[in-house]
Amino acid sequence: MEPRPNWCPAEAGDGEGFCPEDFRFVERPDEAPFASRPSVNYWQDAWRRLKRNRAALLSAALLAFVAALCVLGPALTPYGHEALNMAEKNLGPSAAHWFGTDKMGRDLFTRVAVGGRVSLIVALVGALIDILVGLLYGGVAAGLGGAVDNAMMRLADVLSSIPYLVLAVLVSLILGRGMASLLIAMTLTGWCNMAYLVRGQVLQIREQEFVLTARALGTSPWRILWKHLIPNIMGVMIVAVTFDIPLFIFGEAFLSYIGLGIQPPMTSWGALASGAQQQMLFYPWQLFFPTLFISLTMLSFQMLGDGLRDALDPRARD
Repeated sequence: MEPRPNWCPAEAGDGEGFCPEDFRFVERPDEAPFASRPSVNYWQDAWRRLKRNRAALLSAALLAFVAALCVLGPALTPYGHEALNMAEKNLGPSAAHWFGTDKMGRDLFTRVAVGGRVSLIVALVGALIDILVGLLYGGVAAGLGGAVDNAMMRLADVLSSIPYLVLAVLVSLILGRGMASLLIAMTLTGWCNMAYLVRGQVLQIREQEFVLTARALGTSPWRILWKHLIPNIMGVMIVAVTFDIPLFIFGEAFLSYIGLGIQPPMTSWGALASGAQQQMLFYPWQLFFPTLFISLTMLSFQMLGDGLRDALDPRARD
């Protein structure tokens, strides 16, 4: 408040002798300054947390390196993966043959790259089949509920109790050995665990408020399933896939190692390890490089899955 001007006389009855010039408006900012950050949705927040996980980023980089090697590796050498050269058999790693050669003189680097294509294709296709069948089966069972849910889960229990190796032997006897029979053997019961996961997630989410509201508004069960339930479990499914792929890589390697998997002229990491087992005491590099890529790829997927699990956990949001 400014001081009273000397020329402003006090008026009778005002009590204080103030005049209008004694008052004025004081300007102030419309809004007080405050710190804020832009709002982010669920996937943006998950990506922000994933970038903080150095182990997960390193694993993703290693997987990108392995994928690039499998795609571009054969073009980096002048050798075909089936080109025989008995004059150069069982050579160690050198400038001419980066991973050495096998007992038939074939370049091992080229064969590891080509075999990686087969192993990764089997793992990715198998995991895709698992998630699609498990998503449909588990979602329908949880969505319908009651006796249908009970019957579908008991059927899944029966299938999942069949020994894995027995199925692989039976399928190979009926359909022969190869990639198709390998995929059938591994996915025939592999989707059951995915179905259990989907069913548990759907049963948990369908009791939340937004689902109950949709049900009260008369939305059909199928629309609730595909519009509200399935989209809300996609984060869990992505994590499950990253843990499912290493199982397929190991399963393919194991079945090929015992002779039930990939057969010549095709090759895979498991088939290369199987062919090198008889000479591993004298030429250990023939077994070392295929098993190195099997272990590296499996470990990378596991670590990436751990990072995705932490990043996609809604309870961990800041």
